[in-house]
Amino acid sequence: MAVKGIDVSSYQESFSTDGMSFVFIKATEGRSYVNPKQSGQAKRARDAGCVVGFYHFLWPGNIQAQAEYFVEKCASVHYDVLACDWETTGDGTTASNAQKDQFIRAVQKLRGETHRVVLYCNRDFWLNRDTTSFAGDGLWIADYNGKPGKPGIKAPWRFHQYTSTPVDTNLGNFEDRDALRKWARK
Repeated sequence: MAVKGIDVSSYQESFSTDGMSFVFIKATEGRSYVNPKQSGQAKRARDAGCVVGFYHFLWPGNIQAQAEYFVEKCASVHYDVLACDWETTGDGTTASNAQKDQFIRAVQKLRGETHRVVLYCNRDFWLNRDTTSFAGDGLWIADYNGKPGKPGIKAPWRFHQYTSTPVDTNLGNFEDRDALRKWARK
């Protein structure tokens, strides 16, 4: 069995939580962007009984400062899931594998006692760019292969983003919402 969820950014002002067990929300990017709608989005998800997560879009450089910016600016409460979004930036750059690991460890140090910290990346990054297989407390893998829950990797995963239509949709590798909630509470 698996649980279903979505991830949203400021572009999704309105979204349905029907049938969803979790909602991940873009909180920050680099050291200059904060999603102005994240608090309202989190309230909508919490009101629906969903587990809430927040993610930071990682840029190369200033990794400790980005980690501090993320935990300071995201609207998380205890036991929300925190994620590092590791992909190519809008200007075509990418944080290195070492920077990705450094960011996850920094967030774990800052919030690890009260939050799970996971890595989000696509299948190509995981298979061809990652050299450490470090994903913190779990891997959130994006692979739009038409096979929800089968992301085409051998590594254990917690979440599989399998489509972006009509919104980024994911499966969580948990028996039910209670199992997800228990995992998030460490």
